[in-house]
Amino acid sequence: MEITIGKTKLILKKGDITEEDVDVIVNAANSTLMGGGGVDGAIHQKGGPAILQECKKIRQTSYPEGLPTGEAVITTGGNLKARYVIHTVGPICHGKFGETEEKLLYNAYYNSLKLAKEKGLKTISFPSISTGAYRCPPYQSAKIAIKAVIDFVGKEDYFEQIRFILYTDQMYHTFKDALEEATE
Repeated sequence: MEITIGKTKLILKKGDITEEDVDVIVNAANSTLMGGGGVDGAIHQKGGPAILQECKKIRQTSYPEGLPTGEAVITTGGNLKARYVIHTVGPICHGKFGETEEKLLYNAYYNSLKLAKEKGLKTISFPSISTGAYRCPPYQSAKIAIKAVIDFVGKEDYFEQIRFILYTDQMYHTFKDALEEATE
């Protein structure tokens, strides 16, 4: 599915984010930035050791206690097709959202877009942040993700493409429903 907002193409597709040929992909990281399971583990594995080395430097120089939830940092893409990886930490929801979790998830998306723009990157791909191991409700998470993108593009019509790369049919349809609702 594809729509255009201003000059930005917003694309939803089912796929593997590690295969994205864009300026930057977003990693649903944990606060340690040391890799983990799910999309985080896949990005670190396929991207190779250069990503981990830069993450270690970021931890040492800027975030010794770990990257705060909702914040974003950037590293090389290593062996990925994407030139860079933005690492952001989403909230842990345990199956339900509160106001704090909603704000933190919104910030994870919005701050990733802000950082990509600051670095001059025009194409970006997101996974569904916090809907795996962190168990945020998928439909509410999709609505927040899309709202963050629409809000950003409404203020800063900068990006050529913003993609959501969704790993399962179910998550693709969840995001499709949320996008249709947001743009009705």
